[in-house]
Amino acid sequence: MKKGFIAASAVVAAGLMAFTGCAKKEGGAKSGKAEKVTLTVWESLSGPDEFIKRAGAKYTETHPNVEIKFVNVELGDSSGQIALDGPAGVGPDLFAAPHDKLGELVNGGHVAPTENAAKVADEVLGACSAALTYDGKMYGYPVSAETYALFYNKAFVSENDVPKTWEDLLAWTKEFNKNNPGKRGFVMDVGNAYYTIVFTTANGNRLFGSSGTDTSSSYLNDADAVKGMKFFQELRPALNVPSADLQTGTCDASFQGGEAAMHITGPWNIKNFVDAGLDFGVAPLPALPGDSSPASSFSGTRAMFVSSYSDHPEEAADFAQFLISPEMQKLRFDITGAMPSISVEVASKYIAGFLQQLDYAFPMPSIPEMATFWEAMGNASKNIWDGADVQKELNACDAAIIGK
Repeated sequence: MKKGFIAASAVVAAGLMAFTGCAKKEGGAKSGKAEKVTLTVWESLSGPDEFIKRAGAKYTETHPNVEIKFVNVELGDSSGQIALDGPAGVGPDLFAAPHDKLGELVNGGHVAPTENAAKVADEVLGACSAALTYDGKMYGYPVSAETYALFYNKAFVSENDVPKTWEDLLAWTKEFNKNNPGKRGFVMDVGNAYYTIVFTTANGNRLFGSSGTDTSSSYLNDADAVKGMKFFQELRPALNVPSADLQTGTCDASFQGGEAAMHITGPWNIKNFVDAGLDFGVAPLPALPGDSSPASSFSGTRAMFVSSYSDHPEEAADFAQFLISPEMQKLRFDITGAMPSISVEVASKYIAGFLQQLDYAFPMPSIPEMATFWEAMGNASKNIWDGADVQKELNACDAAIIGK
């Protein structure tokens, strides 16, 4: 986030300090003590909040002049809210956002470049540093990496029998459904572009081209994408449920309840499934028809961005770098189950499957056109699943995204 407004009057600004959300100065050189700093951090509930609080307490042990103040702003809301709260002087010093919002944040002037960018890039996973690079410059500090993979319930599928291709998965699911009334061989959120993008990626086809920045086309309506989405539509007889009834929560609950043998989801669900007592495994995605390698998934990077409206950008950047230290990355994994953004060993038998899938994943593009991708591709996916013409739907999707 970029630079904040300069107050018209120093007197007025001083009077407003106590009411702003950004960190304000409480001490100074005259006192002979380190300046007291409060850093406001926006993050989500259900795990990330606990991580920020505990990491903040740990940071304050070695930086006693710095207090970390957690404020709940959910990941999906932060990019829109910073555009309002930042200029108004009530925004954060640091906030969490997904990397696909990077272009929007940079072009809006809301985020500061990464401090010690070369060092940070060297410490984190290559996919994470690439995801946070825009127009040749790095922004933010990756606190977790993610992709999704194929979860399988070992009560129904042995490790050796996990389908390696989507065609095998289709055949296996049909047979399973026939022999197990009331259960499903496979479930996934068929109206969520985060997952359905997989079916457009055969032969190296990529959203916005190989660079993820080619806005001449979305590449979602070319031959490879059409072929892949036609196969996606062919899955319907094996999962004969309307798209409206296959939302993420429904599919998660089906797998968690032992009613589905396989499911596509991410590491955020590991704890839920473990707590439910499931004996499950995680494997790379099946290969698309005509391919021999696992299908390509989106990879995502969750980052902490220094607000360009912050009164304490140096302190905010230092705390952000602290969050990607090995100790803090292990703590975040223990609390949230999210994959570390650095190469560090964590105690989980499930992470290996995601790391294998990451070899075939590609970062979600971060150009501003991504703002229109989600709804357009989500709607196309739902309509295709429910029987609409694939080429027509993908043409409309491309037109909505590219604006032609």
